[in-house]
Amino acid sequence: MSNYQVAVYYFPNYHADRRNEEWHGKGWTEWELVKAAKPRFDGHQQPKVPLWGYEDESKPEAMQRKIDAAADHGVSAFIFDWYWYEDGPFLQNALEKGFLGAPNNRRLKFALMWANHDWVDIHPAQRSGNPNILARGVVSPEAFERATDHMIHTYFCHPSYWRVNGGFYVSIYHLRSLVEGFGTPEAVGEAIADFRERVRSAGYGELHMNAVVWGHEILPGEGTLDNVNSLLDTMGFDSVTSYTWIHHFPLQSFPATSYQEVREMAVKGFEEFTRCYELPYYPHVSMGWDPSPRTIQTDVYDNLGYPFTPVLVGNTPSEFEKALVAARDFLDRGLTRPNILTINAWNEWTEGSYLEPDTMYGMAYLEAIKRVFGSAQVST
Repeated sequence: MSNYQVAVYYFPNYHADRRNEEWHGKGWTEWELVKAAKPRFDGHQQPKVPLWGYEDESKPEAMQRKIDAAADHGVSAFIFDWYWYEDGPFLQNALEKGFLGAPNNRRLKFALMWANHDWVDIHPAQRSGNPNILARGVVSPEAFERATDHMIHTYFCHPSYWRVNGGFYVSIYHLRSLVEGFGTPEAVGEAIADFRERVRSAGYGELHMNAVVWGHEILPGEGTLDNVNSLLDTMGFDSVTSYTWIHHFPLQSFPATSYQEVREMAVKGFEEFTRCYELPYYPHVSMGWDPSPRTIQTDVYDNLGYPFTPVLVGNTPSEFEKALVAARDFLDRGLTRPNILTINAWNEWTEGSYLEPDTMYGMAYLEAIKRVFGSAQVST
């Protein structure tokens, strides 16, 4: 069994949801954007076609296949992008009906990354910019308590919930939104301390609070924070990691930037981030980047800001494997413990970063993970 834990982000917008149906019509999922994607420049590889078809991830039988493929190829856990707005959940049924309903869910751990960013009208986006905000990522202390109670009573009781250093791994995507909802970092710290106590009182043990960090805005309104180490200490986090390379390394060449070029910067970042963050930093590898399916396909594709951005090219399975080898070699140096790597992503099809098999490369990206990291460690 591997000494590494490979945790892969899972984006759950491939099943019908009440909010999406209000915004886009009955039965809409983001598969519609995947199907509609077109090449936007010479050599652009679009559309991407899933090998397993445009399946409904909220169906246990569909999730069963994903779990088996992940576990068979060295993935330890899915970190679900998890949405909870002031009035409640969004896109929860990939996890609550699909994963938790799958008969093989003991084969893979799962955890949450609270994707507490604004949900904006970019499905698809028009080039004029300034998209409407459909749901605000900032939530009140009361909504935070409702959301974390839901985590405790719906997920933490499941034997497959992923624990890091013995604590339930919960990641927060957007620190600035979290602070805005409470008013001050100190108030956030009190709320997280209360969250920890409620987990203990429920008889489940401890929390492991992770923060996603970056230095470059992607989605409209994301922004960045100064004095991150001080903020993380005040708020009571335990570790940090990244969601995507593009949060740290803006793509310089339009319309296409070399994957190799960004990979070289990202590999140097493993040690840089470990040094600059006072909390343990878990290194990150991204499979690719291409948000062009989220644009209106008849609009001219200029460099206008997300999702009209440069695209990573040359991110073949062999080039992706080189990033994995670099991450493994970094972990082997013992600068951070435990040996955790995060990967973007299992199924960010409309951002061009996915491990799920497509009709071009099949299972090759997953096979690369297995070659580098061996069989998954599924520990508590």
